[in-house]
Amino acid sequence: MKQILKKVRTFAQENELFDPGQKLCAAVSGGADSMALLRILLELQPEFGYQLTACHVNHGLRGAAADRDEAFVRGECGRLGVPLRVFHPADVGFAVPPRAGEDWARRLRYACFERLCEEGIDAVATAHTANDQAETLLLRLARGTGLHGAAGIRPKRGCYLRPLLALTRQDTESFCRAAGQAWVTDETNATDAYARNRVRRAALPALQSTNGAAVENLARFCEKAARADAYFAR
Repeated sequence: MKQILKKVRTFAQENELFDPGQKLCAAVSGGADSMALLRILLELQPEFGYQLTACHVNHGLRGAAADRDEAFVRGECGRLGVPLRVFHPADVGFAVPPRAGEDWARRLRYACFERLCEEGIDAVATAHTANDQAETLLLRLARGTGLHGAAGIRPKRGCYLRPLLALTRQDTESFCRAAGQAWVTDETNATDAYARNRVRRAALPALQSTNGAAVENLARFCEKAARADAYFAR
């Protein structure tokens, strides 16, 4: 746990993610990454001095499973003493379409985050990890991208912060286990219906079978691309 906390602390300092008194909201789905995010932010709160709350978006797509996740997050935030804001699609003027996909769900989440910022939240922390970074890079390269796109997910973009980009998915699960923190699993992650799932379940494991540090190396490439992109922009 100490080593993982050190990684996040260093990453946050290098990228100037947190400010004293900052009203910071953690986006918590209930999965291992987001529960690790919440627990890590709680651990680092005295050091950085931000005010921590949480939000959860119930997309309304998975019926009882989505309600289970919402109840779990409500229970955990109550247990940890973290104020929680829960959103449903209608809260931000969305209606669930007959065939809602990843893009619709993402638009909904960011509409909820924007509402929080309009209401006074300074920054929203999401639980993107090095695995998400590697998946994003592979998807963008496959679709066609330049240097800017190859920089992947930025540590800080507007009011959005990604403090866990220095961690792998294995790190977040290890942290949760060490902290005795339960999490829920989205059953749709086990399907190949979405492009990101196919990359996650097939492409990345294939790359890791040739080099165990493939995820970290792909994420490191994104950091280098971001620096080069910033240089050429100047």
